[in-house]
Amino acid sequence: MRTHNIAGQVMGSLEAFEGSRAALDTTQILIVRGMSRKKIQADKLGNIITQLLKDVGAVEIDMFSDEAGDIIGVIDEQIRSSVEISGETDVYGIYRMKESFESMNCHADYKMGILNNEIAIFLVLWKDMSGMGPLFVEMVISLMEA
Repeated sequence: MRTHNIAGQVMGSLEAFEGSRAALDTTQILIVRGMSRKKIQADKLGNIITQLLKDVGAVEIDMFSDEAGDIIGVIDEQIRSSVEISGETDVYGIYRMKESFESMNCHADYKMGILNNEIAIFLVLWKDMSGMGPLFVEMVISLMEA
């Protein structure tokens, strides 16, 4: 499956493949979590994500654009079709995510890309502000067909 290939490439590049696991795996969406063995400085997280998106052939999308909002809506629908979630859809919650990580004393960065107008990739990297411990990775790979 193409989503698994993309996840494998990104997690392999981050040396986070071993021990990674799928949090959700359907025909439409794959959510994978893992821990990277790479030592990456916090101020480089955004650059690393940008390069990873380029490496898989994705075009980076402005997280505050209408296009990103539409993609987040599609991803939310795909998750809700597989997992019961109470409450309304909050597309702005993703924008508050970085603040949430920072309030937990973590550096975090995230970006979204689109591959061939068919596959959306949302990648988040975070690590403790102390510099100790691993770099955590979470990625969502979503087929854009409904």
